[in-house]
Amino acid sequence: MHVSLMLIVLRPPSLKTLLISKKPKLQIIRGLCMVSTNLLFISALRYIPLAEGTSIVYISPLLITALSGPFLNERVARLQWVAVAIGFIGVLLVVRPGGSMFHPVALLALGAAVSFSIYQIITRKLNHFDSSSTTNFISGLISAVVTSLLLPFFWKIPTLHYAILMVLLGVSALVSHLLMTKAYQHAKLSTLAPFSYMQLLFAGLIGYIFFNQIPDVIGMVGMLIIVAGGLLVFSKINYK
Repeated sequence: MHVSLMLIVLRPPSLKTLLISKKPKLQIIRGLCMVSTNLLFISALRYIPLAEGTSIVYISPLLITALSGPFLNERVARLQWVAVAIGFIGVLLVVRPGGSMFHPVALLALGAAVSFSIYQIITRKLNHFDSSSTTNFISGLISAVVTSLLLPFFWKIPTLHYAILMVLLGVSALVSHLLMTKAYQHAKLSTLAPFSYMQLLFAGLIGYIFFNQIPDVIGMVGMLIIVAGGLLVFSKINYK
């Protein structure tokens, strides 16, 4: 759906215009990160609630902070390292390893967070070399190829209801990725990242309305700590 919709929406004069990249290796890695993020996150949601799973994935701004030094050559202030530690405490409260609420599959969501962090860093780097259309099309194409190879092992003919949901998923994925890539062309990663925490609110509302999932008190505290840590990372405070 992602690739097909891009071809319909963009209508390039030739497919070649979308496939030419100045950094093909980075494009391939980004595409693989896109696949792994989705596969890990969707697999985790089979066993853990939507809000908790989303909150684990949204430790990614903290991981971006830790990775921005070696990958983006950005200096990380001491206060930001404190924020990373705070966010990690929040993840421990949500996941609660060793507790009765812990499910090992929560580690899949944590893996999705790592993959998503690398995905965002590469997106930022690619914006200096390729257009957002090229970046999104190549990532979508790689995702389509990889998941098509896996398809014979898991395919079930969907009902009309689920087929419509899959189409809507493809539409929303295309729109969100295009908007995110476009935003990175006009603002720094540190400026945009805090807005991503709105997804925690939406995930909580959707989980409650459609699946009757309500996080417990400890989980809610952990989610708030993750948000606090993420916002602290991208604060404008100069701390030395």
